Amino acid sequence: MGRTVDGECGLTLATGNATKNLLVELLVEELPPKSLKKLGDSFAENLLASLRMQGLASNDSVSISFASPRRLAAHIRNVAFEAPNKSISHRLMPVAVGLDANGEATPALRKKLGVLLGDCALVPVPQLKRALDGKVEALFFDSIVKGARLAEGLQKALEEVLANLPIARMMTYQLSDGWTTVDFVRPAHGLVALHGPEIVPVGVLGLTAGRETQGHRFESRLNPIVLKDADSYAQQLESEGAVIAGFAERRLAIIEQLNKLAGNDLKWIDDRQLLDEVTGLVEHPNVLMGRFESDFLEVPQECLILTMKVNQKYFPLLDTNGKLSHKFLIVSNICPADPSHIIAGNERVLRSRLADAKFFYDQDRKKTLASRVEALREVVYHNKLGTQADRVERIWAIAQAIGLQLGGSELAAEAGEAAMLSKADLLTDMVNEFPELQGIMGGYYAKHDGLAEDVAHAIEDHYKPRFAGDELPRNMAGVCTALADKLEALVGMFGIGQIPTGDKDPFALRRHALGVIRILIEKDLPLYLDTLLEQTSGIFGHRINHASDTLSDFIYERLRHYFSIRYFDDAAFSSGKDYYGADATDQVGFSPQQIDAVLALRPQRLDDIKKRLTAVRAFASLPEAESLAATNKRVGNILKKAAISGAGKVDAALLQTPAEHALHQALCHIAPQADAAFAAGDYTGSLQLLAALKQPVDEFFDHVMVNVEDEILRNNRLALLAQLHQAMNRVADISRLAV
Repeated sequence: MGRTVDGECGLTLATGNATKNLLVELLVEELPPKSLKKLGDSFAENLLASLRMQGLASNDSVSISFASPRRLAAHIRNVAFEAPNKSISHRLMPVAVGLDANGEATPALRKKLGVLLGDCALVPVPQLKRALDGKVEALFFDSIVKGARLAEGLQKALEEVLANLPIARMMTYQLSDGWTTVDFVRPAHGLVALHGPEIVPVGVLGLTAGRETQGHRFESRLNPIVLKDADSYAQQLESEGAVIAGFAERRLAIIEQLNKLAGNDLKWIDDRQLLDEVTGLVEHPNVLMGRFESDFLEVPQECLILTMKVNQKYFPLLDTNGKLSHKFLIVSNICPADPSHIIAGNERVLRSRLADAKFFYDQDRKKTLASRVEALREVVYHNKLGTQADRVERIWAIAQAIGLQLGGSELAAEAGEAAMLSKADLLTDMVNEFPELQGIMGGYYAKHDGLAEDVAHAIEDHYKPRFAGDELPRNMAGVCTALADKLEALVGMFGIGQIPTGDKDPFALRRHALGVIRILIEKDLPLYLDTLLEQTSGIFGHRINHASDTLSDFIYERLRHYFSIRYFDDAAFSSGKDYYGADATDQVGFSPQQIDAVLALRPQRLDDIKKRLTAVRAFASLPEAESLAATNKRVGNILKKAAISGAGKVDAALLQTPAEHALHQALCHIAPQADAAFAAGDYTGSLQLLAALKQPVDEFFDHVMVNVEDEILRNNRLALLAQLHQAMNRVADISRLAV
C-alpha cells in the first residue's frame, strides 16, 4: 500500500563500532593564571557531557583535564566513531481521531505523518501501534534515528563547550585573513583532535584540527611536536616539549620542589590561591631560592609577606618559630644550567619592592594614629551614611555600650579608645598600597604610639573574623570593637535599603552577620540580639529607616546556615576541625529538624542556642518524643484556628472529665519544675520533665472534645491546651520534630 520507513527513506542500523580514546587540545596564548584550573576543568567536563548526550561516549567514559598557560586539553576514554541508532516512539493522536470507522487513516493522521516523516508519510496502518496514553487509546509510530558520527558530534560539542567556558572577560582578535574577528579568552593558534591515531576533521575559532602542537617556548626539544595518537599526548609533551600538561601534576611538582628547598629548618607559607596561580603561570616549574637583606625584617612581616606573594608571586619562608626569614622561593618557568642570573634578577626586583614597604612604614610612623582621625572627615564612607569620621563615632558609641554591659566602665573606655582609632590606618601609605593590611597596620602603629597592648590588639582584631575559619578577637576590647564595627555596618546598610540579593553582597553583609554570630556564640557573650540591634539603630538617629525586623530575619537565616555547616553532619568532623577551624573532635551533629525547632522561637541569647540544641537532641531520643511532638503540632493548630495566642487562666471548677482533671494536675505539678529548670539554664532537664505529660495528654485527646458548643467550657479547655503549649515550647518549638 505505501512505503515503509526502513525502505525508501534509507535509514539503516549501525554495525559493530569499536571505541578509541579521544584527545582534543586548543593551543592559545597565555591564559589568565587565576582562572586556568576552572577553565581546564570546564573544558574537559563539558566536552565529555556533550559527547555522552549524543551517544558517542558512555557512562563508563572518563575525562582527564590538561591545562597549562598555553593550552586547554581533554583526554576522553572510550569514545565511539559513530553513536548507535536510536529508536524513537512518536505519539500521533487518539485512535478515534486518527482512524475512521473502517480503520483507515484519516486526513488528520496523514497530515501528522507528513509533518513528522516528510517523504515517509505513507506508513501502513498495521505498522502503527496502539497503546493507552492515560485513559485514552492513542496511535504511536516507531522510527529509527541514525546515530551521529564523531566528526559532527565533536564539532557540536566543541562549539557548545567554548561558548560556555567560564570566561570573565573576552578578547576580540582578527584571524589571519585580516577580516574575520573572533571572541575568545585569548587568541587561539592551534587545534588537535585525535581519535586514537586518526585526526577528527573539526574546526573552531578559525582553526582546523590536526596532530601538531607546540612545546615550551624556550625549553622544548622539538617544535612542532607531532602527536602519535591520543594516548601519547602527556608523555610526548613532557619528553619532547618540556611541558607538564596536567594542572594537578604540575602543582604536585611545585609542592615537591618547595618542600625540598625549604628543608627541615624552614617552612613555605601554604597559600592555596598563590599555589594555583603560580601553577597557572608555568609549564615546566623550576623552584629556586633567593635571599634579601635581613635589615628589611624590621618591617612588620605581614607587609613583607604580602609584598612577596601579591607583587612577585614568591613563597616566603618561615623559621621554626613562625617568624619570617630572609629567604624566599621563586617558581621559574625555565631551567638553565646556571640559575644564578634568574635568582639575582628576582632578588633585585624584590629588594626594590621591600625598600618601598620600608619607606611606607617609616613614613607612616612619623604621625600618630590619633593625629589622623580628624582627616577621616574628608573620606566618604557612604553618601547616605556620611564620612568615615561619622562611622567611627557610631562604632565608638556602640563599642562603649557593649563594653559597659560586658565589663563596666574600664572595658568601655578601652573599647572606646580602640574604636576611635580603628579606621585611622586607612589614611596610611602602607594600607593605601596594601588594603589587606587594614587593622593589622593599625595595631603596629598603635604599639609604636605607646598605646596599651590590649588597645593595639583590639585595633588589629576589630575586622575579625575576616573569613570562615579566621580566629576571633583575642581580648574583650577587641570583641566589643569588632561587634560594634559589624553591627554598625549591618544596621546602617539595611537601614538605607542596601540588602544583599542573590549572590550580590557588595558590602559583605553576610560576612558581617556571620562575624556577629560567631563572636556572640563562641565567646559566650550574655547579650541579647534584639537589644543590640535597637541600640545600634538608635545611634544612627534619622539617617536610616528602622530595619531591625528585616535584619533580624537575615541574621537568623545566617544562624541556621552556621549551625547546619558546623554541627549538622558528624562525618564532617573526621578531620578534627569544623568548617570554622575550631576543634571538632567531640562534636556531635544536630539534625535540620532540631535546628529548626530551636530557631523557630528566635532565641535572643545566641550563646544559649547550642545548649538548647543539645537539649532538643536528648529529648528527641526519648520514646515519648515523637508522640509529644505530634500532639504539640495538633495543639498549635487548634489554638491557631481558635485565634488564641496566650495561655489564659484555667478554671478548675469547669473541668468535667477525668482526663481534663488528670492533664490539669500533671501540668500544675510538672510545669513549675520545667520552668525552674529552664530559668536555671538546664534546658535538657526542662524538656525531659515534659516526657511525663505523654499519658495525660494522650488520655485528654482520646476522651475530651475541645470545640464543644458551650462557649465557656470550650474556652476553658482551650486555656488548658494553651498552658500545655506554653509549657512544652519554652526551649524549642517541639512540633518541628514531628515527622
